[in-house]
Amino acid sequence: MNRVALILGVLLALPAGQAISALDEKSAKAADDLLRKSGCYKCHAPERKKDGPSLKSISEKWRGKPDAVSKLSIHVTTNPVVKIEGKEEQHEMLKLKSDSPDEVKNVVNFILDR
Repeated sequence: MNRVALILGVLLALPAGQAISALDEKSAKAADDLLRKSGCYKCHAPERKKDGPSLKSISEKWRGKPDAVSKLSIHVTTNPVVKIEGKEEQHEMLKLKSDSPDEVKNVVNFILDR
C-alpha cells in the first residue's frame, strides 16, 4: 500500500477533526515505542523544545482543529521539509511496521493527547 492510501485510510478512520483521547496504556506504549524507533525523540521531547517543538506544544497547537489528524498524519508519513535553526531539512517519516493506518492514527492520537 502506498503512502497516499495509508494517509487516506487514517483520515477515513476518524470523523472529521476528531482524535481519540485518553489512549489506553497498550496503545500509548505502542505509540511511544514507534516514536522512539523512528528517532522522533532526537528532535522532539515530551515537555520541552529541542531542535523541534515538544509533543506538548504540538498538541496545544493542533488539538481541536478540524484538520489536525490529517495534517499531522501527512507530516509524519511524507518527509516534509522543515526549518531547524534557519536551515531546511527533510523531516523523517515514521518507521512503520506495516502499511496499517492504525499505526499512524495511534501516533497522531498519542501526540494530540499530550
